[in-house]
Amino acid sequence: MSEADNPNDPEEVGFSRQRTMTFAAQELRLISALVVLLAIGLFLALPFVLSIGAVVFLPLVAAIILTIILSPLADKLSAWGIPNTLSSLLALLVFFAILALALTAVLTPAISLYDEVPAMVDQVERHFADLQVTFAWVGELNRQLAALSGDGERQVVIANPTMLEQAALATPIVLLEVLLTFLLAFFLIEARVRLRRRLLLDRQQVGGSLKAARAIREVQDRVAAYILTVGLINTGLGVVVALGAWALGMDAPIMWGGLAALLNFVPYVGPLVMVILLGLFGLGSADSVLVGMIPAAAYLALNTVEANVVTPSVLGARFTMNPVAILMALTYFGWIWGVAGALLSVPILLTLTALVDHLGRPNLIGFMFGEPLFRTNILEMQTED
Repeated sequence: MSEADNPNDPEEVGFSRQRTMTFAAQELRLISALVVLLAIGLFLALPFVLSIGAVVFLPLVAAIILTIILSPLADKLSAWGIPNTLSSLLALLVFFAILALALTAVLTPAISLYDEVPAMVDQVERHFADLQVTFAWVGELNRQLAALSGDGERQVVIANPTMLEQAALATPIVLLEVLLTFLLAFFLIEARVRLRRRLLLDRQQVGGSLKAARAIREVQDRVAAYILTVGLINTGLGVVVALGAWALGMDAPIMWGGLAALLNFVPYVGPLVMVILLGLFGLGSADSVLVGMIPAAAYLALNTVEANVVTPSVLGARFTMNPVAILMALTYFGWIWGVAGALLSVPILLTLTALVDHLGRPNLIGFMFGEPLFRTNILEMQTED
């Protein structure tokens, strides 16, 4: 038998092993490409499914987030000897009481100020009329451009339902979704121990059970700690805003403080809405534009300090998220579920981030240039070498 036919030849063994590794790498890349395509298709199709089935999916997702947030409190109450069912109900009642207190602090003064809204609107219109006189040349330029482009034709305007009519039509659905959310949250919190035990004990390998336990703990700790920390920061911000509104002589300072605290749970968009509301209220209650813009400018300066100094230093690197990811989550879930989706976007993003950290973060940019989809694949191939 010749030397070339020797199956123990090191060169032949190395070549065969290299060919096997190349084939395995190609097969892995093909499977990874299929996974990426399926993920992209799911990402594009999911909004339409979730939007159409919002009556079912929105309460379910909200209940899951509430379960993640309130499970540590229920566990603490159970550790004090309170029965599981009662501790689950108490945790939910504590959250409901905090939410009701916050909404009462905002809505009660707002209702009392409702009668002053027409006068504020007239004042704002007068300020805008003065500004139009000052910048009359801009309006003249627009009219000349409209005349040149031929946009002076008549348009048919279809009357839409008023805001009060839309609110009256949407109230039964909102009440149904809120009731369904709290019922689902109660049953999920009450069943949390059984769900954990089943998730851990049904694994066939010890490593899988440990990984599942770490993932559950990480998701629960991260989301609950984030909500609690941000809630305390927003409460402090609301107190400062209320004191500032009182010092500036604004009506219902507690309302402005509560509104600032609630809107600050929605990153970027919430503070922007607060600035607009303060600007309109200031213009509607002040005699000049400069005086009317003082509350909005003061809040903008305060929020800038809070968002760029206080919150990052308190939360630390563990809870730091990419602003692009936050804005994409706000846009994505806000498009699907509106205001409720915007409120849930950050907790959902935190939950998905914690799960991805345990399951493996995909290397999407490197995958486009020929690298493996998951960095664990790189370590495994290097270990095999």
